[in-house]
Amino acid sequence: MGRIRPAVLGGALVLLAAAGLLPVAVMTIRSVMAGGHLSFTAYRGLLGSPREWILIRHSLTLAGLTTLGALALGVPAGVLAGRTDLPGRRTLTALLSMPLLLPPYLTAVGWMTAGSDRGPVARAFGPEAAHAISSVLFGLPGCVLVLTTAFMPLVMILTAAALRGVPPRIEEAGLTMARWPEVLRRISLPLVAPGILLGAALVFLLALGDVSVPPSLRYPVFAVESLSQFSAFYDLTAATAAALPLAALTVIVLGFEAMLARRTRGLFPGGTTSGGGAITIHLGWARRPVAVAAWGIAAILVGVPFAVLALQAGGIGSYTAALRQAGDSLWRGLGLAGTGGVLLAIEGFLLAVLVRERPRSSGAAADAVALFLFAVPGTVMGVGLIVLWNRPWANVIYATPAILLLGYLARYTAISLRLNRAALGLVPEGMIEAARVAGAGWGRRLVWIVAPAAWRGIAAAWLAGAIFCLRDVGMTLLVHPPGWDTLPVRIMTLAANGAPALIAALCIILVAATVVPVGALSLVLGQRGGAR
Repeated sequence: MGRIRPAVLGGALVLLAAAGLLPVAVMTIRSVMAGGHLSFTAYRGLLGSPREWILIRHSLTLAGLTTLGALALGVPAGVLAGRTDLPGRRTLTALLSMPLLLPPYLTAVGWMTAGSDRGPVARAFGPEAAHAISSVLFGLPGCVLVLTTAFMPLVMILTAAALRGVPPRIEEAGLTMARWPEVLRRISLPLVAPGILLGAALVFLLALGDVSVPPSLRYPVFAVESLSQFSAFYDLTAATAAALPLAALTVIVLGFEAMLARRTRGLFPGGTTSGGGAITIHLGWARRPVAVAAWGIAAILVGVPFAVLALQAGGIGSYTAALRQAGDSLWRGLGLAGTGGVLLAIEGFLLAVLVRERPRSSGAAADAVALFLFAVPGTVMGVGLIVLWNRPWANVIYATPAILLLGYLARYTAISLRLNRAALGLVPEGMIEAARVAGAGWGRRLVWIVAPAAWRGIAAAWLAGAIFCLRDVGMTLLVHPPGWDTLPVRIMTLAANGAPALIAALCIILVAATVVPVGALSLVLGQRGGAR
């Protein structure tokens, strides 16, 4: 029994490293080797081109502006969602979070439909209104709008979660000398700065690596270069050289975020350990105008593009035609997502146990690796998987859905790990200790005590993992075997020549396939939680 624990937990860590770090390592070696000798020819050709530097500048500009937009909207939204008595804040939070659960490309399609000459906006308000939307949408402003909408929920969720852990006694002391706005600015938000910084870093990296929105809105960026080199020219060496700068930038940004987070914790050593129930901020006379402003922003960012898609899709005939043409992609995607969610829930649970039992050694390494693989662009992971597994002896993986499941396991374990960590933190230590005293070994305690007590977190991890598998575009576009495209990939390939009503219907079907399971599981977890 003593050997089971290191074998299981160590195996989970090795699996994560093999699924994610090994492809990146092999890709790195491949990029500097030519004919069995060290060579930087691919990098000289790539970085010696003025066009590539223009693309890098475009990418950094887009990622920077998206991060600023996400912070400007996400931090206030996190305060409103996590600490105030704003009416309908849970529904508002769910609405603002919806774009995070969907491929960013869907929001772009919604806005492109709004700006089309024959779209609902043109029919209702005239072509001038549609042209006004279109003139702003295409290029950098539209990309910033769409990606800010898609990734802002990360900042909002991390800010709200961190604010709930601020010790009330610190804020109460501040309230004896100042009002809430000043307390938030000088005390509460500095205390949760590490969470906000992490959200900002993730938004920057996700925007930097997105390959679905910029091409659609005609804004050339560097992340698409890997995709182009592989899909258009099948030049693995050039694709690898184009992917590695993004991987290196991921390491730099996450390292910089960790350094700033450590400095922030040093300035505010109180941390965010719970000190009882968080204090609710009563908005008073501002409650109604703040609610109107918040709901107005949500309606513009989320309501408009998806309402336009629903109107463009029209009646039941469009949905029937959409399912006839792309239903196979939907069912394949759902099957892959469900299977990927199960693998992610198990892997995330085991790694969460590792983090709990070895927080300063292998647990910290697991957390750091998972976060790095989540932040790395999907095209980088896709190229790495191709370089590693595109060999005759590996067709059992490369030519089957297993390649997608490996990629999903690498990219999204961080989400499952964080959700399972939160659930394990609620499991009473006394319950586990009592089982140990009664003679239950580590494996039995894990299966019969810890897992049932943390089932809500495991279920949430499964659903979150399945949703992120379903919404994946960049990696899936690169590595999916023939006949295994998912619905987001099919929508992208049909968008250039497909009928607008068909594309809109497919987008709404994908929204329903994502939102309905989330709502159903939320109701189940809420009812069980209330029963307890």
